[in-house]
Amino acid sequence: MSRILIIDDEEALVNLLADELQAKGHEVLTAYDGIEGVRLAESEPDLVMLDIMMPGMNGFEVCRSIRDQVSCPIIFLSAKQSEADRVRGLTLGGDDYVVKPFGLRELLARIDANLRREERSRQKPAQISRLRFGRLELSLKERLVSVAGEPVTLTRREYDITELLALYAGQVFSREHIYEKIWGYDAEGDASTVVEHIKKIRAKLAAADPSGDYISTVWGIGYKWTNQ
Repeated sequence: MSRILIIDDEEALVNLLADELQAKGHEVLTAYDGIEGVRLAESEPDLVMLDIMMPGMNGFEVCRSIRDQVSCPIIFLSAKQSEADRVRGLTLGGDDYVVKPFGLRELLARIDANLRREERSRQKPAQISRLRFGRLELSLKERLVSVAGEPVTLTRREYDITELLALYAGQVFSREHIYEKIWGYDAEGDASTVVEHIKKIRAKLAAADPSGDYISTVWGIGYKWTNQ
């Protein structure tokens, strides 16, 4: 059973989704505005469904506020259909983006897919617990990155990308491959969000270790982890 948080000001939709998810055995928390949603996010849900257009605090602001608190998947539910809105939602830390109106069966399938992906992401090779590259260390079990013992604060997706590249140091990954590995094959987004995540990872690592050069751009192909 998973704990799912729904944040949406459409009460009828929230009630419908809550009934369907509870029937599947999930625990459901509901909020009808962003402020209450941020408060309920402190309960450490396994998945968040988040509307964008809400009074007071919109979904983008909610996502930005809770992403550093929760590592679970966030699925945007929105009538906003533009590519810019999709990219913004994914760049802020969303894992999936579903446009209203949507088919209930498809949404439930997406919820299941995100929960399965989250479960798989927690399964690490038993024989590998830490990776070290000079002063930088990744602790796979704790999902932590540190430089000379000092933690580097990464968002969930930033950490996922860092771990993927570090686990396969020297291997080149295209933007599309990274997007598929991290967000999943069925995510409705744009691989350009990978570029923004890489920029943020590089900036954080450079601030922690100016002498390090961990992620290299392979022009015309993608990225690879180089500091070994």
